[in-house]
Amino acid sequence: MVTRALPEGGGRAARRGIERDKLHVSVVQALEAQVLSGALKVGERLPSEAEIARIHNVSTRSVREALQILETKGFVRRRHGERAMVVRDDVDEFLGSLAVTVKQLFADRPDYLVQLMDVRRILESEVVLRLATLGRPIREVEAALAQMATAATAGDQSAFTDGDAAFHLALVRAVGNQILNVLYDNLFSIIVDIIRVSSRVPPKSLAEGFAEHEDIYRLIIRGDAAGAVAAIRDQIDRSSDYLGVILANAALQRRESNR
Repeated sequence: MVTRALPEGGGRAARRGIERDKLHVSVVQALEAQVLSGALKVGERLPSEAEIARIHNVSTRSVREALQILETKGFVRRRHGERAMVVRDDVDEFLGSLAVTVKQLFADRPDYLVQLMDVRRILESEVVLRLATLGRPIREVEAALAQMATAATAGDQSAFTDGDAAFHLALVRAVGNQILNVLYDNLFSIIVDIIRVSSRVPPKSLAEGFAEHEDIYRLIIRGDAAGAVAAIRDQIDRSSDYLGVILANAALQRRESNR
């Protein structure tokens, strides 16, 4: 079979056609960079398609293709007769969707809850490390400890669990990282359930549980980063072990009931 080469003029035309097809990519990259850098603010309208075409020296067709891609990626929203609007304020929405996905995994694979405890260990170890470096009081953490102390005295398991969860949430929020806050908040309801379940397994008293949390906070305030990290890891590890026992027992019961 003989392959004929394209005439020189035809080859140049083909190459020009390919280059034109790629022009919209440069527009996508440029506008995406402006959104991510903050040069284009959330809620701000983009220039008209004609103006964008003039700025980037492309056709309006290439601009429309670029805007379609940006809309699919969640950077802009388009409505008929209006200029495209920047809507890249979707961090909460994205992380919320992520949390929903994680919850769906938990429904099918309960052992993923143990893996969530590992995520907690990773996150909260870094959290207490940073807070111990600062070594300053945290009012929200102290409020959670006060709630735990009152509940321990009253023997109120439910209130103690709420205080326990509030303690860990306050530690995370004290770092001041908005993305971390959103991520932790979206998983918080699951974490609370884990704390509520695992706290009923160990044979320790509420007073002992309070002492563990008080010790973590005392190490943070003292600026003992290594001690605080070791204490939070030990506390989460124990909860993870208890949760593992619960899941194993539940799996055994399911197998026996299916016989």
